[in-house]
Amino acid sequence: MTKKEIAKDFLTLASSGQSRKAFEFYVADSFKHHNVYFKGDRQTLMIAMEEAHKQNPNKIFEIQRALEDGNLVSVHSRVEQVGENGFVGAVMHIFLFDNNNKIVELWDFGQAVPENMINENGMF
Repeated sequence: MTKKEIAKDFLTLASSGQSRKAFEFYVADSFKHHNVYFKGDRQTLMIAMEEAHKQNPNKIFEIQRALEDGNLVSVHSRVEQVGENGFVGAVMHIFLFDNNNKIVELWDFGQAVPENMINENGMF
């Protein structure tokens, strides 16, 4: 698998409630992430992804595009969560891989789709 395919499969597994499998297959033990709402270690993010799926089991996650450049992969996705804390927006994940094709670092950013969008080109 290419790094881009690994990143996409990781996100697909994690967003469908299979974060433990995603981490087992693709994430290095030395993994760290930069989501400011959680501690930066592997275990914390894996459990947070698992809990997020439990809270939003009907979440829609659609990968729009992915780019690979050496050991970096970025994935632009559309996410729709249902419920009272629903979120519809764009999410960007940036992955750093080691030489064994394991994810060693992750950054993620999200932007909600505004009710009144000024830009005629949209977010996707």
